[in-house]
Amino acid sequence: MKVKVISRSTDEFTRERSQDLQRVYHNYDPNLRPQEKAVEYVRALTAAKLEKIFARPFIGALDGHRDGISCMAKNPNYLKGFFSGSMDGDIRLWDIANRRTVCQYSGHQGAVRGLTVSTDGRILVSCGTDCTVKLWNVPVATLTDSDDSTDNSSEPLAVYVWKNSFWAVDHQWEGDLFATAGAQVDIWNHNRSQPINSFQWGTDTVISVRFNPAEPNVLATTASDRSITLYDLRMSSPARKVIMRTKSNSISWNPMEPMNFTAANEDCNCYSYDSRKLDEAKCVHMGHESAVMDIDYSPTGREFVTGSYDRTIRIFQYNGGRSREIYHTKRMQRVFCVKFSCDASYVISGSDDTNLRLWKAKASEQLGVLHPREQRKHAYHEAVKNRYKHLPEIKRIVRHRHLPKPIYKAASLRRTMMEAERRKAERRKAHSAPGSIVTEPVRKRRIIKEVE
Repeated sequence: MKVKVISRSTDEFTRERSQDLQRVYHNYDPNLRPQEKAVEYVRALTAAKLEKIFARPFIGALDGHRDGISCMAKNPNYLKGFFSGSMDGDIRLWDIANRRTVCQYSGHQGAVRGLTVSTDGRILVSCGTDCTVKLWNVPVATLTDSDDSTDNSSEPLAVYVWKNSFWAVDHQWEGDLFATAGAQVDIWNHNRSQPINSFQWGTDTVISVRFNPAEPNVLATTASDRSITLYDLRMSSPARKVIMRTKSNSISWNPMEPMNFTAANEDCNCYSYDSRKLDEAKCVHMGHESAVMDIDYSPTGREFVTGSYDRTIRIFQYNGGRSREIYHTKRMQRVFCVKFSCDASYVISGSDDTNLRLWKAKASEQLGVLHPREQRKHAYHEAVKNRYKHLPEIKRIVRHRHLPKPIYKAASLRRTMMEAERRKAERRKAHSAPGSIVTEPVRKRRIIKEVE
């Protein structure tokens, strides 16, 4: 006769330290746990509430500039190195980890309009309204925890004077070329004092330029004639152009899907396009209450951050129509530039009130080193929230964002105006001949035409 006994090894339930939690073994048979889903729902509800309680996205402000921040650039080789340029011509290199100025450059006579860093992280390129392009040496010693900056860091390596003022600059992801935007698009080499190539399509000012992260010879620009233009350096003329109803202030390529880019527009929206099919937008990202001034993709390519004239910063999913997060402070004014950090953990914003601000990309994320038990707990909370996110109570808590009163009033006013426009369009269609008015989707409505 066989006798079954319950036996446990002492190693399985004996704690190694007195601080360790006692191991508890569960039987996960659903017949023995009829309340399992109800318990999990309560846990998901609690996790959603705790996320709101611990949402503290603002980390700190970096002050030092004496005028509004006009542009920023991140160093691709040094995680904590960040550059900022202001409207008074001052350029600073910041140590984000210690929140201090590492190096200050003499800059330009007028406003600094563009900053970019070479792929190896050793040369900073700046341009401004004083019609000059300047190349600066990036002090590597200061970024590797040295106290003093090098002597030659505050003097430019080269100064190139050109015929018109500049509005933006961007460096190739791989190579020695960089492009400037102004009266036309100029392609420069580090060792040449004049552009090696120039592109012009129309007479309006080009206000932003970005190189493609995968194809080094392709770049995209936005101009004041409301156009978004694609250029190929291997061709003698611009490739394609799409004209919208309102101007786009900035543009950014998706680093993980480099055929797609997103444009920040004056009509409070962002538009994602496939560069192979420009006759309609892939997605329209709504939420801002004023013109969107800057945009930058996360290195993961799954989300991007935008800064707006309405004094808020929003984080969108790459395929989401509404923002995931809304950041604001009482003192922050109009946001002119935003950047994701190279590890996608932080967001840096520069605004009209002379300050740079450091934010967490995930508002409720716990900073510092997490124990394995804490990591498992956070992962479990995320899992149960995702499982029950479709239920109304959890959806309401997760979606809720507190907004300042001026932005809340502007949002309600904008909703009223859009509803009035929708009713007007419906009535016009109802009182017209059948088939004479065709309703266009939102993805096509703001596009006038595509030119090749």
